[in-house]
Amino acid sequence: MAASGQSGREKLNFQLSLRRRGISDQTVLRALEDVPRDLFVDPRDKEFAYADTALGIACGQTISQPYVVAYMTEQLRTHPRHRALEIGTGSGYQAAVLSRLCRIVVTVERYRTLVDAARRRFASLGYDNIEVVFGDGYDVPETQGTFDRILVTAAMDAIPDSLTERLEPGGILIAPVGPQNGAQQLVRLRKTEAGIVRDDLIPVRFVPALRGLAKEL
Repeated sequence: MAASGQSGREKLNFQLSLRRRGISDQTVLRALEDVPRDLFVDPRDKEFAYADTALGIACGQTISQPYVVAYMTEQLRTHPRHRALEIGTGSGYQAAVLSRLCRIVVTVERYRTLVDAARRRFASLGYDNIEVVFGDGYDVPETQGTFDRILVTAAMDAIPDSLTERLEPGGILIAPVGPQNGAQQLVRLRKTEAGIVRDDLIPVRFVPALRGLAKEL
């Protein structure tokens, strides 16, 4: 298993900063404590790994700030029996957190470079309940079936029906919605017997969700 350079003081400050900002779900806090964020950031940014800030990674993408990861995860209301889908693997950090909370995590990424790096990280950490798919988040293969929880980590102009249709009854989908250079809102959709119920959560800023596979990188 890969070793983390995280110190006890960094771990404590990391947890305290999340609690101060209102994260209270103990299972979520334990998951974030368990996953070594410093192994998911660019080596040049390791000193900032536990700062509450987003950081750049390969392919022009970012690793979200810890508070946003914690908030989205808390709003998903996960259960150990759940099968979860993530759109936008990035560094793999969010999928790693979900893997501590869910039975299975399927994460889809359009950049081959990020797919390969995430697979290596998961293998080194022994996270064997994560499947990384090189694919288009707007077109998840039907063979993947349906999911109890879906988390999108890139901003969509609108949430497509192709994603809400993949939710199990009672399922929850969370995604940032809005234009690349405009106001974005984190949205939660709940699949109820009466239909899809939408809750607007907090303002956010994410890189855009792009269609298709990256031809390079």
